Amino acid sequence: MHWLADLLAAIGVVLNGIPQGIMAMSLGFAVFPTAFSFGLVGLINGVASSVAPVSFQAESLALVGHLGHDLRERSSIIFLGASLMFVIGLTGTLPLIVHSLGNQLMAAMMAGVGLMLAKIALQMAHEQPQFGWLSIGLAGVTYLISKDLVWTIAVSVIGTSCYAATTHYRVALPEHVTTRKLQFVRPQFSFKILRGALSLACLNIGANLSYGLITGQMTGQHTNPVNLNLLTSSQASADLGTSLLGGAPVETIISATASAPEPVIAGILMMLILLLGWLPKLGKVVPSTAIAGFLFILGTIVIFPENATTALHGSLSTVAGVTLVVTALVDPFAGLMTGALLKFGLPLIGLGL
Repeated sequence: MHWLADLLAAIGVVLNGIPQGIMAMSLGFAVFPTAFSFGLVGLINGVASSVAPVSFQAESLALVGHLGHDLRERSSIIFLGASLMFVIGLTGTLPLIVHSLGNQLMAAMMAGVGLMLAKIALQMAHEQPQFGWLSIGLAGVTYLISKDLVWTIAVSVIGTSCYAATTHYRVALPEHVTTRKLQFVRPQFSFKILRGALSLACLNIGANLSYGLITGQMTGQHTNPVNLNLLTSSQASADLGTSLLGGAPVETIISATASAPEPVIAGILMMLILLLGWLPKLGKVVPSTAIAGFLFILGTIVIFPENATTALHGSLSTVAGVTLVVTALVDPFAGLMTGALLKFGLPLIGLGL
């Protein structure tokens, strides 16, 4: 009955990824080219026996949507960010970067991202108050009762969608989002896009380290089976291709498929299910702000407290605090660079915090 456990684990994670997929469409990303990203990483996982799949990730989608004004800017940020991550994965420098910056600064950056997600959720609720505030309310009550993110996202999104149905909510998606043709999106370059790409790369470094290793731990193996360099380069390869075709970024997630009896097969099943192409139908009737509650809980309760605790306990607590605040107010790259300058620069001139 192993196959049944694999299938159930895959379906569970797919259901968890539906709202993020709808969020991706609301940002203008095309569904069809994104499907090839799932297929590519699924193939790499199968060959390399990797247990860490990729999917739509709320954090990266929210960041790209915040930093990019339109589809071309967002695709350019993803392309340049993926190029950086591909080099990092190929050269095996991810562990070196993390070791150099230290756990406190990386945790501070992730805590800042948590606050950024909460801010984005509140902005979404302000734009569509009848759906956004309902989603936040449902998510808050559900998480307080269940302490489970899967239930939180399911109840808040389904509940908000049911209410939207009573108001006859329906939105027409742009043609390029739903078309089953491949359309080239030419990247553009500017300081804004460079900063966005560096911010996305910083977020992915933290996410690959934390989410990837957590997924590996769920296998129960004594030695964590996740190869961070392989995970980084395969995810970047997928994003490089899909960004040139207007597709959404796919990033590392904490996946329940890792605890299935055959985690590799379960991970590939999850990606194959996502290739079926039913997201556009849901995207027409589910408000994009239905995910606001999940983003708020994810940022304020799941990501922020644990990472802030790690960041603010240690010899670099003040530097980490500055990193956290700058990340939340500006972006992850600005936060990490500020922290790095304070950590390495102040001692050179005989100063410290």
